[in-house]
Amino acid sequence: MTDPAPAHGAAAAPATAPSALRTGEDGVVRCAWAIGDPEYRRYHDEEWGRPLRDDERLFEKLCLEGFQAGLSWITILRRRPAFRAAFHGFDVDRVAAMTAADVERLLGDAAIIRHRGKIEAAIGNARVTQNLGEGLGELIWSFAPPARATRPRELGDVPAITPESTALSKELRSCGYRFVGPTTMYALMQSAGLVDDHFAGCHRAS
Repeated sequence: MTDPAPAHGAAAAPATAPSALRTGEDGVVRCAWAIGDPEYRRYHDEEWGRPLRDDERLFEKLCLEGFQAGLSWITILRRRPAFRAAFHGFDVDRVAAMTAADVERLLGDAAIIRHRGKIEAAIGNARVTQNLGEGLGELIWSFAPPARATRPRELGDVPAITPESTALSKELRSCGYRFVGPTTMYALMQSAGLVDDHFAGCHRAS
């Protein structure tokens, strides 16, 4: 997901576009996208933009970003417990061992996104991950861009794709991964902390 972020309510927020930052009911300034839904707020405060290098958790994010394509990210967040149950906690070896019968079973599971291509891609991506010559985290983080000189202040300051996300997408596709387009990979970079797009003024930007 390519959403932006905000600052602590007690501090004066820097000049920025009104749509970039919002103050929550708890008095804390956050990225505007994180206001309104408790799960979005938790995700914004506890996950988004925090560096993540664990191979299994990165595999989970890679899969979930693929499932999100064409949908809102909050839909995925609300269904994440069901995804974890359906895909064995995103244990790479267990997902790689899933069969055509498992695909048919998951197509009947209303708690997840019932999209054959995305389900099959998650299983196929696990098999690709098994055969990488390096860890998934090592591969993904090798495309991390230099840190921003300044934080974004307006929605327009946050890109949808970057040269690094395009290069990562190309590399993953060459390995055999699916549902890893440049926009999806930039969302992964944001989520896993390869980039930190919290807006200037966000309490997470301090």
